[in-house]
Amino acid sequence: MKQGFDMHMLSRRALLGAFAVLPFASYAQAQTGPLVEVEKDAGCGCCKAWISHLEDNGFSVNARDVPYEVLSQSKIDAGLKPEHFSCHTAKVDGYVVEGHVPAEDIRRMLAEKPDALGLTVPGMPMGSPGMDFGNEREAYDVLLVKRDGSAEIYSSYTA
Repeated sequence: MKQGFDMHMLSRRALLGAFAVLPFASYAQAQTGPLVEVEKDAGCGCCKAWISHLEDNGFSVNARDVPYEVLSQSKIDAGLKPEHFSCHTAKVDGYVVEGHVPAEDIRRMLAEKPDALGLTVPGMPMGSPGMDFGNEREAYDVLLVKRDGSAEIYSSYTA
């Protein structure tokens, strides 16, 4: 009889555990962003760290290692000017995302749907997602790149 009781309790615990997880599964699904397609250099550790930042913030990411020449051409083909370049280039929902753009800015852009090419964080500022090694930080701007190639500040981060 005790054995049947244990099995009953195990089944009840498993059932309760499943119900406890359901709200979290629904929340995780609601937080999942669209697929982000990333082109990057194979040896770039900060690109991998930025991809982890996106995944930690609910995005699905498909990363592809490409030679430097292909990556440079992708940036040009996307309509970016050299002053907007960074180490990796991503595309999401028809927008380009260049460099270490925070996930919250990508979500905001996707919600607002501006008439633009996308977002960029030129260069590789310390403290930006993927470049957050230790306590060193520098101020940086996320730029909204317009279709004519001009850019304006979309958000700013302090040091």
